[in-house]
Amino acid sequence: MYSKIVVVGSGLFGLTIAERIANVLQREVHIFEKRRHIGGNAWSEFDAKTGIEIHKYGSHLFHTSHEGVWKYVNQFTKFNSYKHHVWTIHNGQTYPMPINLSTMSQFYGRVLTPRSAFELIQNETKNLDFHGEPSFETVAIKSIGSPLYNAFIKGYTEKQWQVDATNLPADIFTRLPVRYNFDTRYFSDKYEGLPLRGYQDFVLNMSKHKLIKIETEKDFFKSGDILSPDVLLIYTGPIDLFFNYKFGQLGWRTLDFQLEHHKINDFQGTSVMNYADTDVKFTRIHEFQHLHPEREKKSEETVIMKEFSRVSEVGDEPYYPVNSPNDRIALKKYRSAAESMKNVIFGGRLGTYQYLDMHMAIASALTTFDSQIRPRFE
Repeated sequence: MYSKIVVVGSGLFGLTIAERIANVLQREVHIFEKRRHIGGNAWSEFDAKTGIEIHKYGSHLFHTSHEGVWKYVNQFTKFNSYKHHVWTIHNGQTYPMPINLSTMSQFYGRVLTPRSAFELIQNETKNLDFHGEPSFETVAIKSIGSPLYNAFIKGYTEKQWQVDATNLPADIFTRLPVRYNFDTRYFSDKYEGLPLRGYQDFVLNMSKHKLIKIETEKDFFKSGDILSPDVLLIYTGPIDLFFNYKFGQLGWRTLDFQLEHHKINDFQGTSVMNYADTDVKFTRIHEFQHLHPEREKKSEETVIMKEFSRVSEVGDEPYYPVNSPNDRIALKKYRSAAESMKNVIFGGRLGTYQYLDMHMAIASALTTFDSQIRPRFE
């Protein structure tokens, strides 16, 4: 039997694990969080001047078709009816994203039907023949043709990932929907919305149980003899950091944010505006007031956040795995090393080196609890 249960990191994976341990197993669980707050990148704070909820690490949009996840999160918050729509600026014009029939009709300057748009793309891609392992670029061009790719995808993606598109894995493009209709919703999940009282309220509700002990600004690697046989450790930090980079540093992308107050009621008319062209250094602008149209502001001002992407270095906050061929080689070694550690469970976006949306992190945590944690106490 374990004398102590420790969760390293309080993102949604770690919080879900801790909540289940406390409420289902009725066991005390200790959370070590390096930041000054819990909730990982989902943390938000209300701006004192305008009353607008600021997503500290960029807009976080909750969406899922997973009934279990939706039922689970509704224990801790109710959601508004927000549906996410994204726009992108290219060459002085604004287009709806993801690429859909409206985007294509505007871009090609003609009225397109689903059939004529499909035939147009087929005509542009029918003679393309790429050799070697598929990359992000080859799969994208084969899917939508060079004109749309060069206008909306290539520059934005290379700004976002700080990697040449030919070196990015093909599966990144498969996450971008392409629609031959006028559906401009970014997500197509059954459930979508934002926590009515904010993400801070949501994650604080998840962690309220008296058996959950949280220490913020606590560095796990300076915490002493936690790696002992009688301690069950759930680690959600970077897997390469855990092993002190002995197989090399995995490639991550990090983000920098620039917050601005503007003395106007509405800056851009939507929550997220992408900038596809490389002459604009930031990738997108968030305007958070549009995420909660049901709320009233304190003033006629607004708050925006410019988002810049760059390669993560040691000491930076890693956001997204690059997953290059070299990364995959090193990751295989790290996962093999992780499997040998019987009292340590690796999870979450950083602990598994996977791109995980919020609902995916929660679903993974619920599965991990049922399959790897609960059986140890039965």
